[in-house]
Amino acid sequence: MRASATGRTLHDPKGGSFWFDAGAVCLDFAHTGGEGPYAVFESLHEPADLAEWLAHPSIAAVMTAPLTVHELTAAKALRQAIWDAAHARAAHRPLPAEAIETINRAAAAAPLVPELAADGTTAGWAPPVRAAQALSTLAREMIELLSGPLSGRIRECASDNCPLVFVDTSRPGARRWCAMERCGNRHKLRARRARQATDP
Repeated sequence: MRASATGRTLHDPKGGSFWFDAGAVCLDFAHTGGEGPYAVFESLHEPADLAEWLAHPSIAAVMTAPLTVHELTAAKALRQAIWDAAHARAAHRPLPAEAIETINRAAAAAPLVPELAADGTTAGWAPPVRAAQALSTLAREMIELLSGPLSGRIRECASDNCPLVFVDTSRPGARRWCAMERCGNRHKLRARRARQATDP
């Protein structure tokens, strides 16, 4: 994975947007949409949408061939597996077997290959750059996350109605919210109103 900062701007279908840093690119990817009630958050409608997401930092993988509908379907399957595995780990539940199988299957493909540029100071991905390679790279990062020292730092936002998951990379390990500007501030506002209501 490239040594770039994680995080993306998420858009609420009811209006508004906020910056959310999941702490890992694979978890950022897990928040690009979903199934069932999360379908309203879908951002990968067409193969071109997936290509655009992968080209954005921090993975910065510009495809050398147009993506296909089949590759988009595979990407969404991996996304759901990462989402399911992250929530299971955050809740201290066993990981779903189907999620493990999907992540392992994606990781089995050849990953993106880093390539040093002619100037010797910057790097990119060696061509050809294909979707299966990018998905493999994301799946491998998830495997490292689930099996590594930060596995116990995978958390769900502490808000009652926010399902966003992240890996707490802060030194004290005290992160509770998806974003302070969103759920953190809402919690502060509710707590202040509750105090005011009980003050004599």
